[in-house]
Parts: sequence; C-alpha cells; structure tokens
Amino acid sequence: MWVFWTFSFWIALVIFTILFSILALFASFMDPGGNSAHQVARLWGKTLLFFSHVKVTLVEETGALSPDRPYIFMANHQSAFDIFTLLAGLPIPFRWLAKEELFKIPIFGPSMRRAGYIAINRDNPRDAVKSLNKAAQRIREGISVVVFPEGTRSDGTLLPFKNGGFVLAIKSTAPIVPTALIGTYEVKPRDSFWVRPRNVYIVLGTPIETKGYQTRDKEALKEKVFQALSALLENRQSFETRGKENE
Repeated sequence: MWVFWTFSFWIALVIFTILFSILALFASFMDPGGNSAHQVARLWGKTLLFFSHVKVTLVEETGALSPDRPYIFMANHQSAFDIFTLLAGLPIPFRWLAKEELFKIPIFGPSMRRAGYIAINRDNPRDAVKSLNKAAQRIREGISVVVFPEGTRSDGTLLPFKNGGFVLAIKSTAPIVPTALIGTYEVKPRDSFWVRPRNVYIVLGTPIETKGYQTRDKEALKEKVFQALSALLENRQSFETRGKENE
C-alpha cells in the first residue's frame, strides 16, 4: 500500500501546492497582516498528510501554551514531512523563518512572502542580520515563529545548531519551545522518493525563557535547548505510547 500512498502524495503535492499557493495569495490581499494565509497553509499541510495516509498527534508536556503569547518553536528537521506536520499539528498560528531560496519558487514563494514568512539569506551576513531584526520585531508584535536550528535536514540524528535562531530569541525575548518531531523521518527520509504512512508526533517541551540573556550568551542558550530537545527525542517510545493512548 505504501506504493499507492507515495504516488498519491506526489500527485497531491503538485496539484494542491499550486492551488493553495494561489488561495494563500488571495487570502493575503483580503486579510493583510492577518492569519488567513496561514490558515490556507495549514489546510495545505493537512491535505498532503491526508493523501499520504499520515496522522499527526500532539503531545504537550506542560499543558496548552498561551494563545496570547508569542513563542519560538525550535524543531528537529529530518524530513520534508516536518513542514506538513507542523502546519497541521501546531495549535498556535505561526510564521516560518526559512531559507531565501524557497521564496524564489514561482507562486509558492510570493504566497510565503505575502503570508508574512521571513526569508533568511545565509550567504549574506548583513542581509541575515536585517532579516533577524525584522523577525524579532514581528515576534515582539505577538507573532510566533518556527525555526529549524539545525539549518538543514538530518539523517534522523540531531545535528549541531546554528546561531541564527538563538540570536533571534535573545533579540525578541520570546520563550523557546523545544519541539520534537517523531516519526517523520520514517515517513520519508531526506533522499527517498518513497512515502511510508505511519503516525507521527509533535512533542512540545517546557518553554525556555530567554529574558536576561545577552547575545554573548547564545552558546549557553543553544546548549540548553539542544539538551532539552535531545531529551524529548530520547524518550520517543514513551511519547508514541502516550500519543496512541490519546488517539
């Protein structure tokens, strides 16, 4: 059956990415600065998971997060399905902090930009700083963001973290939520064409406050988040069991 779901996913990816990108552009003009475009993106993620036969379960370690407070969700990155999983499963509206190359994709890129997602140019440090300052301002205005601190997809193991997300956290003073994605690597590893349906889990750890940190403290903050996210991933079996009990 996984062969069927693989082709179901790829066909749906082409069709619904174009469709929902157009809808997101339209929504962004109808609701400038609002969450309408993000809601379209959320529906896109749910649709692609449906056509892949992948189900998302949310496990919150410390109860529901406050909808009135912005957060920086820092998640491990191991599969393209991380994107769809977070869109479908995170309970709080957010914006992506993403590499600039994605914003150059026709239709898809402009819809991301109009939705308020923030591009990072990794090859130009000056532009990267401007983007981080812009993102920090958006967070202070009440917008949550999602960051992949590894900077790229891994082979299923947690890679060393890049500095950008932690500079952003310190500038914005928003709490960091360690966010473990469990099962997405098994659905579709980085270089695999095939999709293998299964249940996946988003595990939200205890928020880590960033108030009082200075830019010079980013290494200490990075280590604290790395250890917290590592602990969540090491306990994946217990989270999978608890997630199944709540299904």
